[in-house]
Amino acid sequence: MSRKSSNPLALAVLSCLFEKPMHPYEIAATLRERHKDESIKLNYGSLYAVVEGLQRRRLIEAGETLREGNRPERTVYSLTDAGRIELIDWLSELISQPAKEFTQFEAGLSLMPVLLPEEVVRLLEERRKRLEIEVAQAASLRGLLAPELPRLFFVEAEYRWKLKEAELDFVRALIDDIVSGRLEGLDFWRKAHQALERGEPRPELPQPYSSSRD
Repeated sequence: MSRKSSNPLALAVLSCLFEKPMHPYEIAATLRERHKDESIKLNYGSLYAVVEGLQRRRLIEAGETLREGNRPERTVYSLTDAGRIELIDWLSELISQPAKEFTQFEAGLSLMPVLLPEEVVRLLEERRKRLEIEVAQAASLRGLLAPELPRLFFVEAEYRWKLKEAELDFVRALIDDIVSGRLEGLDFWRKAHQALERGEPRPELPQPYSSSRD
């Protein structure tokens, strides 16, 4: 299903208004209070742009305007019937259908032969150390949250922690495979850099790889 908006912040706005009518400042405060800004990128400029876009599509509608003291007027928005349908359909799609996500690390891995194997190992070691710190911090946070909150309210953080743990396992294994020489294609990788240093043509790719992409 193609959507006019794929911005998760728009989904978060619809989700807040599913509970009750709110003005944008209250929406932002609610998301931050619940730590949803750790899973969904949030800033006020983009929030107001998202609210305007949802209103243009008639997924939300403006209601009363409130003023508290010397603060600027704040327009309260509510969910329309169309917005409720969009929210349910969109959320159902995100939960049920795996999607290809183009991560920065995956992009780096796909191009890592540009660097020497020893340099890649050094950089992966830096990443490993950072990941170990993050995983340790996540374990501490999990220990604090678990007794205080039902799992329902931090399940997205649990997912994020699991991804970090899996990434750490992958990075450790990749470092070991390069250092030990078990990584398939390592010889070609080294020969390609040696040829580049000598100003010679790059060696031919291994036959199964090159023929499968002709």
